[in-house]
Amino acid sequence: MVKRYFWNLLISLDQLANTLLGGFPDETISSRMGKRVRKKNCPVCKVICRILDLFDKDHCEKSIEEDEGFPL
Repeated sequence: MVKRYFWNLLISLDQLANTLLGGFPDETISSRMGKRVRKKNCPVCKVICRILDLFDKDHCEKSIEEDEGFPL
């Protein structure tokens, strides 16, 4: 129960950061970067996603929320 609470808190902070950076309020930064990596228009996103892959393989790709944010 406590673990789930903190996980939900982290996701909400991620969504807040994405919103403050001009993204959609219900989308995470990883989802947004994953979409940009797919479009091949964000070299910085690609580097950050590769770093995240060290901790969670294909993190940005798995985090993409097709129904949130800008369409692919």
